[in-house]
Amino acid sequence: MLNDYERIKHKLGDRTWRLNNLYYIKDKQAKKVLLRLNWGQCELYSNIWYYNVILKARQLGFTTFVMMYFLDSCLFNSNHSAGVIAQTIPDAQDLFKNKIKYAYDNLPEWLRDLRKAKQDSARTLTFSNDSSINVGTSLRSGTYQKLLVSEFGKVSAKSPEKAKEIKTGALNTVDAGQQIFIESTAEGKSGEFFKMCEQARKLKDQNRKLTPMQPKFHFYAWFDNPEYRLSQNHTMLTVIPQSQQAYLDALPVDAQQKAWYAAKFEVMGSDMKREFPSSPGEAFEGSLEGAYYTQCMKKLREKGRIRRTPKNPSYPVYTAWDLGLNDLMTVWFFQYIDGELYFIDYHESSNEGWEYYAKMLKEKDHLYEKHLFPHDGNKRVRGAEVVTDKQMATQQGIRPIEIIPVTKSVAQDIKNHCITTLPLCYFDENACSAGIVHLDNYRKKWDKTVSMYSQEPLHDEASHGSDAFRTAAVALKTGKLDVAKKKPPMKMQTVSGGWMGQ
Repeated sequence: MLNDYERIKHKLGDRTWRLNNLYYIKDKQAKKVLLRLNWGQCELYSNIWYYNVILKARQLGFTTFVMMYFLDSCLFNSNHSAGVIAQTIPDAQDLFKNKIKYAYDNLPEWLRDLRKAKQDSARTLTFSNDSSINVGTSLRSGTYQKLLVSEFGKVSAKSPEKAKEIKTGALNTVDAGQQIFIESTAEGKSGEFFKMCEQARKLKDQNRKLTPMQPKFHFYAWFDNPEYRLSQNHTMLTVIPQSQQAYLDALPVDAQQKAWYAAKFEVMGSDMKREFPSSPGEAFEGSLEGAYYTQCMKKLREKGRIRRTPKNPSYPVYTAWDLGLNDLMTVWFFQYIDGELYFIDYHESSNEGWEYYAKMLKEKDHLYEKHLFPHDGNKRVRGAEVVTDKQMATQQGIRPIEIIPVTKSVAQDIKNHCITTLPLCYFDENACSAGIVHLDNYRKKWDKTVSMYSQEPLHDEASHGSDAFRTAAVALKTGKLDVAKKKPPMKMQTVSGGWMGQ
């Protein structure tokens, strides 16, 4: 043992050598192997910044690399603290046991003797040089020189409150100039991980010189991994569907990589873009776990129903609302033509009064057939007087208003009305872009007690626009859109002091 130490003593000052020669890990077959940095790990290691945001395809080994990087820093630096945040307690225990603890237990004996474990618990290792590694699900307390948040996209999607806590709590345990790693596959165009990636992407696109507190964006596509390819023999047996051919032809990939993608797509289906993206934008366009409308939105795109959809001047315009004057107020603008809904515009804002919305509607310069309010339009109370939203809106000239009666449940509305209405819809891809993102991201609530999605929706930034769409869908399915005939172009008329309709 001492001879081994003396033999390599001169190399121990080289971190790259240490990372490739001291740490044993479990490979994908759970076999003990010496860590040798792969292409992706080398790329990340060569480009490490203080604050790193990593968007990636699956199974590229970044979590393993970062934890070995942390272990190495603790073993070869005194008073060094590293923290790892996992999605769940079982995940945290697994990462600690099968990566950090496994690597430490399989160190050369001379190194374990030099860095004995003073504390060895289920999720903490403290060494004789007073350095330590902690693994948990929040890590608000303490001060860390290094922090890894693993699969933050999934945390953001399933536990938005926890994601905000990690951002405001755990990330502040790392002083400026130390190192943070946020890594994940994508989970829809919302949430804290999406926001972090967008911030980091914009800084990268602007070629900005970063401060230590600004995030550096790292993206790794599926085709960057040399292992993601079939053998020549298997490639000859693989038929690439016509629907994928043009997509794959546009990528810098060879025949064996194309065959791998086609074979993997048969297994992954609509999850492929999320788990094995070709670009950052594509990663967030992939399906979101627990999302209600994934298949519906996919089919709308395939059929060209999300496109430029201008207003037809021969038909009137409906509006469908979700009411939230002190929250987010959302409004869809659509036309009902031959049994189909053409969504031509979308609006959302907050903390505005009915005067604002009356002015907004007037400036749109549409001929309004009907304004569809959800059932609470007849129930909410504003100010000192007992008055409903419908009454207050009507006083500002928003008319005619129809209240869509309360239904059995939101989950039943989604199943019976919204999912059956979406195939009948067209959406203007520009004017309705924010609303479309909300429909893409509208998802079920994660039930922590049973570790599965419930049937009820998650209340987040996607729910308001989706609730306004639900108002339109319920109106359609319950016969409230009864003016299906073509009307000649008409000028805005004023009736009883109002200007919003006939």
